[in-house]
Amino acid sequence: MSQYLSSPLDRTDEERDENEVVAARVLRQFRQIFNAVKTHFQQVEKKVGLGGAQVWALSVIRDTPDIGMGSLARKMNIHQSTASNLVKALVERGLVVTAKRGVDRRAVMIRLLPAGGRILKRSPGPFAGVLPQALASLDSKTLKRMEADLKKLINELHPDARASNIPLAEL
Repeated sequence: MSQYLSSPLDRTDEERDENEVVAARVLRQFRQIFNAVKTHFQQVEKKVGLGGAQVWALSVIRDTPDIGMGSLARKMNIHQSTASNLVKALVERGLVVTAKRGVDRRAVMIRLLPAGGRILKRSPGPFAGVLPQALASLDSKTLKRMEADLKKLINELHPDARASNIPLAEL
């Protein structure tokens, strides 16, 4: 019944106490999630010397030869400038190569080099990270409920909307 009250001030002391206990449990759950994500990306970086987002980009490029920057950004669900920065770092390390294509010569195609393939063979998966894999394993009803509930939490936090385009590995 307390969920229908209009304000936290309208709650009884008992309801506020229960809310604090539940909030503390939820906070611990977020800590477990973030720790699992952080641990995975640390293991990737320790094993192959690249950040998790770079390894994920390598895997997408391997799976889609001659992919363009916009397509890479869409497949990774990141902003195009973030994808461009990832690719630039991979080019500098000799893991991918880019070539201009098209009449206007602005579009580039990206291709994995053998050194990039060797990195992927040594890298622990999942390449996209443990959180996207875990989310993908959930049923539609659970995901929709989580989406609605997280939207409420996000509304309370008032975050910078641009942050949703930054890979977790880069936070």
